[in-house]
Amino acid sequence: MSGEQGRRPFHRPTLRPPDRLEDAAAGPDPLEVAEAAHRSAELVVGRGRAESAGDSELTSRLVGLVSEVGLATVAQLWSDRPARSLPGALWRLYLLHEWVLRQPEEVGRQFAAGSGHAEVYRAIAGVAEPPDPDGLRHLTEQILGGVFTGDFAIALERASAFCHVMAVGLVEPGGGDIPGEQVTRAARLRDTADDLTACARLWRLGDLH
Repeated sequence: MSGEQGRRPFHRPTLRPPDRLEDAAAGPDPLEVAEAAHRSAELVVGRGRAESAGDSELTSRLVGLVSEVGLATVAQLWSDRPARSLPGALWRLYLLHEWVLRQPEEVGRQFAAGSGHAEVYRAIAGVAEPPDPDGLRHLTEQILGGVFTGDFAIALERASAFCHVMAVGLVEPGGGDIPGEQVTRAARLRDTADDLTACARLWRLGDLH
């Protein structure tokens, strides 16, 4: 085919109104991003709870989700969602597990420092003595596994107790002035603990979405 017959028809570019151009430049629609976060969280939890029973390989993959897809991907999905929501709760559970994996010695020291001053929370968290890095890693793996194979609310409460013990460990170092940064971190951990407890209550009511 040659000449005019061989040419592809020319299409004039479609001009968008200025307001539509501004929308495109602003990035994804926040509502769509929020919906995607909640849908993906429901899919992960729903599939895990429906299919993980008797499937240890699937449970291991879900527990190791961050290792498989990367922390940045999980953060992009869920980190901006409210703390007292399903994606917000999942983000905090995975982040706690990743913290233990990446800084096992530091976490171990802080947990040990807090254990003697927060015995009830330590018992709820369920760490074997001594609370060494391997024991803490096993704890966070158990908590994440409980999301998919056990009582989700109990998993959230155990994570909350873990945060409480860690918070106490930051501000009960055994004398001396406590750096302001540690006080701030402890306050954030207590907030996370409160949020996880609230999520457990919402889950039992069928209102964690």
